[in-house]
Amino acid sequence: MEIVEVGPRDGLQNEKRVLPTSVKVGYVSRAIAAGLRRIEVAAFARPDRVPQMADAEEVLRSVPRRPGVRYVALVLNGRGLDRALALEAARPDEINYVVVASDEFSRRNQGMSTASSLGAFRAVAERARDAGLFVTLTVAAAFGCPFTGSVPVSRVRDIVADAGPLDEICLADTIGAGVPGQVTELAAAMRTVAPVAPLRAHFHNTRNTGYANAIAAVTSGFVALDASLGGIGGCPFAPAATGNIATEDLAYLLNRSALKTGVDVTAAAAAGTWIGSELGLAPVPAQLGRAGDFPLAS
Repeated sequence: MEIVEVGPRDGLQNEKRVLPTSVKVGYVSRAIAAGLRRIEVAAFARPDRVPQMADAEEVLRSVPRRPGVRYVALVLNGRGLDRALALEAARPDEINYVVVASDEFSRRNQGMSTASSLGAFRAVAERARDAGLFVTLTVAAAFGCPFTGSVPVSRVRDIVADAGPLDEICLADTIGAGVPGQVTELAAAMRTVAPVAPLRAHFHNTRNTGYANAIAAVTSGFVALDASLGGIGGCPFAPAATGNIATEDLAYLLNRSALKTGVDVTAAAAAGTWIGSELGLAPVPAQLGRAGDFPLAS
């Protein structure tokens, strides 16, 4: 089961302390040392709105390039893609484009309706693929909107159906409102409109359902799960959106469920504790750094 490390982007963007580039690169290096191989490292967002990501270009120029390690950058529009492509040799390997499922949240987050955002995605995706980049469509607030409440499964299904060709679909519980039954229902809906696209999920643990949702995703055919070392992060445009599910806790759950992640949970927990100290968080939301690993039966 693949874990996509999103701490350097989704984790840091909601924390009050803005870290220097060198610390962000150290965070990425620790993620690699813990066995993570697909890492979202930056967002090409407006620096005045997301100051934590203002050094996106410098981060991508500075992170270590290792065989088998893929870097992801969040792109919200054509200007963001222009910034990514301008990096040339330091480009990300993938872009992650977010379309918000509810119009109200989309306008607050991206200044446009869901339909307008989806139209922009199609144009950006075509250009990105022509440049050789892997493209993920993330449907944010797929499990609920902080402003308008429940989001119908049909709404998410229709967004994906209208998106055009997809390398990967990521369904995001941006505010941690979802429960396992929704995961199962959304997975079934995706298969009616995108039967072969890989499914990825992004869960927050706002209401303590994130890890239950992760197991539901595994059993529903998702092949990748987002998480952040330390369990840090959230969405700066969603009220009360707390951290992502923690990489170290998720890896412990999956590893002990006979699902290979390639993640060393002890190293991951140390990285989570370290980034918490850099952010002034004591303790971080993750549990494994306090409890420690527990050995498998021999």
